[in-house]
Amino acid sequence: MSRKVDKCSSSLRHQQSSHPVSIQKAVQVLAALCALGLLGGVTVSVWLIVKLLLKTTSNSLSVIDDIKKTSFCNISDDSSVTDPRKVFYRISAENSLLEIQLESLQTWLPVCYERWNSSLGTLVCRQLGQLRLTKHKGVNLTDIGQSYTDGFVQITSEHQSKLEHMWQFRGSCSTGKIVALKCFDCGTRAKVPRIIGGVEATLGRWPWQVSLYYSNRHTCGGSIITSQWIITAAHCVSTYRLHHVFNWIVYAGIVTRNAAKLAQYISYSVEKIIYNKDYNHRSHDSDIALMKLKNPLNFSDTIRPVCLPQYDHELPGGTLCWISGWGYTQSEDVHIPDTLKEAQVPLISTKKCNSSCMYNGEITKRMLCAGNTEVNVDACQGDSGGPLVCQDNNVWRLVGVVSWGTGCAEANHPGVYTKVSAFLGWIYGIIETN
Repeated sequence: MSRKVDKCSSSLRHQQSSHPVSIQKAVQVLAALCALGLLGGVTVSVWLIVKLLLKTTSNSLSVIDDIKKTSFCNISDDSSVTDPRKVFYRISAENSLLEIQLESLQTWLPVCYERWNSSLGTLVCRQLGQLRLTKHKGVNLTDIGQSYTDGFVQITSEHQSKLEHMWQFRGSCSTGKIVALKCFDCGTRAKVPRIIGGVEATLGRWPWQVSLYYSNRHTCGGSIITSQWIITAAHCVSTYRLHHVFNWIVYAGIVTRNAAKLAQYISYSVEKIIYNKDYNHRSHDSDIALMKLKNPLNFSDTIRPVCLPQYDHELPGGTLCWISGWGYTQSEDVHIPDTLKEAQVPLISTKKCNSSCMYNGEITKRMLCAGNTEVNVDACQGDSGGPLVCQDNNVWRLVGVVSWGTGCAEANHPGVYTKVSAFLGWIYGIIETN
């Protein structure tokens, strides 16, 4: 800027000595030009400074936003969850005795046979995720020796609406008998080899997995929960066209869909399809359905039921579970694989899955997420209705039903599953009334 002022002053002096007559006009013209030049220079300088400041501020805000976003997206899964249960149940593997742990007492106690009945046995079995009671009896204390010395649990005489409120501590049992019971067997599998490092499942590894065929085509997966009931997703069967039961066929005890091999397996016709009345096809909420078979399945090493979740028991984020199905191995595939695939996936807490970097609040209380954001492992089209199972207390439980997701194995978009524990009352009610 100082060089511009010097140049204007020199020019003025030269014109004053050469043309004294027009000096006044020259001074006015040159003064105006110099003023415009100075004003333009100042304007350009100010504009450059403002631009620089705005760029710096913008970069700073961008960095701050990135930090906030990264921090928000790095929500860690809860390593533990609060257990709301006040009463815990188990059945001794050694002698089938029912044992109960009350919240106020940190020990497992046998149950007096007084006031016991089969209806209570069914409720206890369902608390354990096993569909029904198969056998119960009273066992003489003298027959089991001195195994129990800390006391007993007995049913109260008062009528209670909830099972957890029915129990009280007793120092002895008046009849001298305690409860032994057996629940519907589920969640176990035969000892079968696994393909090390592979993704193809071996026969009998997931014996509850079924393939649901509609009009002679694999459409969805499903899970066996009793000899006549299959759990699948509502979106597989909810439309009027897909609700026609006579077009559905269920294949169980298979890992390959090869037509020649399918012919040797018994196919099962469907008698009834019931999907949850609250199912919303837009939000995917309550995406669960039940299929009743016309004829019961014959259980074997390759055909077995899976257990349901326990009431009020949440598995923490990070728990490793398994998915299986005949779905596409890539989202752009047009052919469904012939052999059943399996993959291990960790559960993701709802808090993390609902964050802005994942599903931004779309996950309801009736959904759960599972998947690995670092490795491309996910369920995909064709896997719908299939099982997400987790091993809990030495049995396999149907924790989720393959429901929806953004793409297949996309970063920060894990698979979304129907949360089976949110529908236990509905499942038991449907089976009882049908």
